[in-house]
Amino acid sequence: MTKTLSAYLPPGFDPSRPIALIAGQGVYPQLVARAARKAGVPIRLVAFADETAPELVSTFEERDRETVQVGQVGRTLKLLQRFGAGYALMAGQITPRRLFRGLYPDLKAARILLSLKRRNAETIFGAVAREIEAIGVELLDARAFLDDQLASRGTMTGGRFPAERDFLDHGIHIARECARLDIGQGCVVRKGTVLAVEAFEGTDDMIRRAGTLGAAGAIFVKTVKGRQDFRFDIPCFGALTLDAMAAADIRSAALEAGGVLMLDKPAVLAKARSLGISLLGF
Repeated sequence: MTKTLSAYLPPGFDPSRPIALIAGQGVYPQLVARAARKAGVPIRLVAFADETAPELVSTFEERDRETVQVGQVGRTLKLLQRFGAGYALMAGQITPRRLFRGLYPDLKAARILLSLKRRNAETIFGAVAREIEAIGVELLDARAFLDDQLASRGTMTGGRFPAERDFLDHGIHIARECARLDIGQGCVVRKGTVLAVEAFEGTDDMIRRAGTLGAAGAIFVKTVKGRQDFRFDIPCFGALTLDAMAAADIRSAALEAGGVLMLDKPAVLAKARSLGISLLGF
């Protein structure tokens, strides 16, 4: 039964127990909600003020949803218990600058932040994950129910991938090293030269920066960490990144198969073809 629903659900997954969707920005949590409902799994929503899309919030009955401020970890834990959630799933980005400005930490969050020597997505969400599981709620792999939305091996847009193999391998190596060092999970390379690496600013700003350096013939590479915790901070690729690539004159992207989530894959592939952008899964 579990494998039928998704290969990324844990053994013994009970589809009768509600999943609490902890939803950030964009289409990603909307895809999760749609897929979970299609699978017949009950779902509840923890939304973030000024982050979660209103069109997602409106699809939940009032009794099945609640909105919190970013940083209200203690309140979120109480909501999971009130919803009777057996599972939780984190989907969607929170604006990165909120780590420094626009955060409303409650006592639980303040204690977590004070305990961390390094503050990044992995350490913060990892600490929150431990708090969630401490109340008996299992945090799911964030790819659950979205098996068909992941990058797949080969040239996904058809035809031949335009970049030479040596230059592609160089880009993959740089992206994986950046991920290993916890700098970011993407880079732009051009004929053996690194134009830009992704850091705190995020993928699209990194691509725009590469575009100012003359990126014609460049490759955008997106990967996952060697020890990626797939419960959170999943690398994503969607329509906005395609727009950034087109504006920067970057016409090829390599995405790690099975690890990078394509946000509405059929629509992304169709848009990439219309923009003349080649997408490869490696």
